[in-house]
Amino acid sequence: MSKNKNAVNIRKQVAPYEKPSTKNSLLQLINTLVPFILLWYLAYESLSVSFLLTLPLTIIGAGFLTRIFIIFHDCCHHSFFKNRKANKIVGTLTGILTLFPYHQWQHEHNIHHATSGNLNKRGTGDIWIMTVDEYLAASFWQRMAYRLYRNPIIMFGLGPIYVFLITNRFNRKGARSKERINLYLTNLSIAGLAGLMCWTVGWEAFLLVQGPIFFISGVAGIWLFYVQHQFEDSYFEHDEEWDYVKAAMDGSSYYKLPKVLQWLTGNIGFHHIHHLSPRVPNYHLEDVHSINSTFQDVQTITLASSLRSLGFRLWDEERRTFISFKGIQKIKSKKNTVNATYLKSS
Repeated sequence: MSKNKNAVNIRKQVAPYEKPSTKNSLLQLINTLVPFILLWYLAYESLSVSFLLTLPLTIIGAGFLTRIFIIFHDCCHHSFFKNRKANKIVGTLTGILTLFPYHQWQHEHNIHHATSGNLNKRGTGDIWIMTVDEYLAASFWQRMAYRLYRNPIIMFGLGPIYVFLITNRFNRKGARSKERINLYLTNLSIAGLAGLMCWTVGWEAFLLVQGPIFFISGVAGIWLFYVQHQFEDSYFEHDEEWDYVKAAMDGSSYYKLPKVLQWLTGNIGFHHIHHLSPRVPNYHLEDVHSINSTFQDVQTITLASSLRSLGFRLWDEERRTFISFKGIQKIKSKKNTVNATYLKSS
């Protein structure tokens, strides 16, 4: 089957699931926001007993905040409600709770979908990835910056603080007025909500509850975004060879999570389906995955196997796989041996 026919066939199969259900969306808002607010309140009340009781409640609360982000994420794709204005309103409100400006993140994330796996169009809305050849040709300081960026402690430890509290608070260069106003509104709302909570429960209590929820959900969010494109046999091609369907099916994983975590993460583990069609609401992703064996015959990773991705640092174009920084030493040694053999024979 040709590439175009295959894309059309897949499009026909997915199309019926691209229609949001108002009932399902409203139910998801209720079963996500209400437990989150209740957990926040219980965590606050538990502070009078022991922080050891508070911490487990904030961990669960972080799971629900991650689920709120998935609702925000769907709104950015206009896949949560049929009405675009409803998506914008709910997206902006859930963006305030998750510290993401609606229009700015929507712009960057749409670019991510349009360029995922394209080696010529990296740099917007994605994780920084260098190829082996790029790394070998880079200066000492570029290599050092890249190594620091890819260090798990920095990426998952400082990453949430940098992205959520710093990057998301400023307009990108070239942002239009609608995007700028939305970011200002989001920032003011975040400041107002935080100020109100500090006035209501006290700043110490606020930080003891919201701090862990923010940090744990932030780590989870960055981890999900990282691991679902950083697996051993992923897909990367230069612009002339890049294909949208192959980038979705081969460059996005099926992250098979325990049912509880699958629910809390809004089925985002079916990431290949999401990249095939961002218009599919999160509550339909598993249904699409189940309708055709083609959708199931993709790279599947589990909680255990996904941990291996922490060692993936560079994309090896020749071998079409991720390698570690140690792996590049073997490549350099091999190249040196080949060069030495060539010079000796010439």
